[in-house]
Amino acid sequence: MHGFPESWYSWRHQLTALADAGYHAVAPDQRGYGGTGGPEAVDQYSILHLAGDALGLIPALDAGTAVVVGHDWGSPVAWHCALLRPDLVRGVVGLSVPPYQRSDRPTLTALRDHLGDAHYMVYFQQHGIPEAELGRDLPTTFRLLLAGRSALGPSGLPLLPEGGGFLDLFKERPQLPAWITEEDIAFFAAEFRAGGFTRPLHWYRNLDRNWELTAPWHRARIEPPALLIAGEKDMVVSTPAAREGIDGLRSFVPALDEVLWLPDCGHWTQQERPDEVNRALVRFLQRLAD
Repeated sequence: MHGFPESWYSWRHQLTALADAGYHAVAPDQRGYGGTGGPEAVDQYSILHLAGDALGLIPALDAGTAVVVGHDWGSPVAWHCALLRPDLVRGVVGLSVPPYQRSDRPTLTALRDHLGDAHYMVYFQQHGIPEAELGRDLPTTFRLLLAGRSALGPSGLPLLPEGGGFLDLFKERPQLPAWITEEDIAFFAAEFRAGGFTRPLHWYRNLDRNWELTAPWHRARIEPPALLIAGEKDMVVSTPAAREGIDGLRSFVPALDEVLWLPDCGHWTQQERPDEVNRALVRFLQRLAD
């Protein structure tokens, strides 16, 4: 399950490697993306819809159970699949984003109270403005997001400068890193040329709705065997609070097999370090079969 703003294509290196290892690997465009598309209404992009889509693929593919793997936004989808239907999910892997226990306060309320309105997830609550920014020049957008350098500033937090936008969090490099090509950038740009960013941004516009909908699972544990893979330079897990949370994961993910840290790796884990990710996935799948 891919993240924002990506598509099935982010798993291009894993699909062939897993198939070569004897596994049936499937990477859909998720709800609101690419060839899948989706409804226009904001409330149709809650975490229950997103996890339901993924879980619905399992019987649709004539599989009794599956290992669900997610990156970025796809990670919460994967973790919730394991939380909601452990009978269908025999293993779960999250890349970049660890599972978080449901907090005592709505997500956006907590973000605003702690960081104000400058956090990019708060910025994404506006309708039209982030879509216009991200869609203005698609090749530049993806060159900045996928291959740009961090411009987070001394706080290390994804806070927008006053009057600025989401892309101000990134600086363009003079040349692309070795793991991504101009052809890759062009593919992602083409995927969003038709569908735009509105429906993918609706995922963020359900943060508080997700908090309300998941109340029955407050403090519930994720029971299936699990693996977390993260880049040591990923801003998502770079703060002391994030590292502390990862250190305590086994309190609510008791079958956590491993936390694999990839040195000199940023946020786009499976694209930046495909060989290490592929080996880790195959190793995890083999252990599940033992």
